[in-house]
Amino acid sequence: MMKTRLMTFAATAAVLALTACGGSAATDTSESAAASSVTVQDNNGSQEIALPLKSVVATDNRTFQTLSDWGIKLSAGAVALMPKTNPYKTDDSIVDLGSHNEPNLEAIVAVAPDVIVNGQRFAQYHDDFTKLAPSAKVLELDPRDGEPFDSELKRQITVLGEVFSKQDEAKKLTDDFDAAVARAKKAYDANDKVMAVITSGGNINYSAPSTGRTLGPVYDILGLTPALEVKDASTDHKGDDISVEAIAASNPDWILVMDRDAAVSNADASYVEANKLIASSEALKNVSAVKDSRIVYMPADTYTNESIQTYTTFLNSIADAFEGK
Repeated sequence: MMKTRLMTFAATAAVLALTACGGSAATDTSESAAASSVTVQDNNGSQEIALPLKSVVATDNRTFQTLSDWGIKLSAGAVALMPKTNPYKTDDSIVDLGSHNEPNLEAIVAVAPDVIVNGQRFAQYHDDFTKLAPSAKVLELDPRDGEPFDSELKRQITVLGEVFSKQDEAKKLTDDFDAAVARAKKAYDANDKVMAVITSGGNINYSAPSTGRTLGPVYDILGLTPALEVKDASTDHKGDDISVEAIAASNPDWILVMDRDAAVSNADASYVEANKLIASSEALKNVSAVKDSRIVYMPADTYTNESIQTYTTFLNSIADAFEGK
């Protein structure tokens, strides 16, 4: 009996000693143990962001859908640039910072942001934001030059997952993207020549492999065979002004299309949908891709979205087409 009492006393003393040292299981799971900051790497180096975040601002089009899907409350953002498909667009509580052409940067002062998810069209205003909101961390995760575009899309989402404690959700997005890439790669016949075009202002413009706006990186991601390669092609958001006859002469087996105007001017009386432009083109009527209906369109809001979700949807559409579905 004495031996049992001694053991009980020793065990109690050990528990008390552990508690005094702050090592109890209860303490580990308490609110006091929650992280007070998170450190991530963005395009400008290491960024230590204080937690919890009380005021979040977003200006990077690629991040709007992700932040909205994750339920992140914005205090301010580039609402003027947001697609109508995003709930933020109609949230009157979000202070609108305007567009990159007509910004209202000073409006950010009133919301006292903790973090500004900046990039894409607003990347040019990085220094302005650091002056107007010196206490905020300006986080920039645009795809970097010289880095694989698909890896950069996934890097952006992974870092945002760390910042907003959405690691599992971020992994799901990157896994879905990888699965879509794998599907499309597996179904693609390397003998098939591919053309990418951007329709804008009633014109059908060329989007160059690798460098062309939005569609260019898809060539590299999937290893597509270009139907046409033009010297000194640009990254212009409307595509390059290569004649439709030159596009037709390359006789692509597949045509990939981004309808730029579908996202920015579909309410205009002069707007003509990309599929109608292509179908009505005399120059393209004898092209293999047109005759065989081998044309794949990006989601209508792509030009104002360009998120990893947009690419995942498009890549799955490509895979469906390659698989003959």
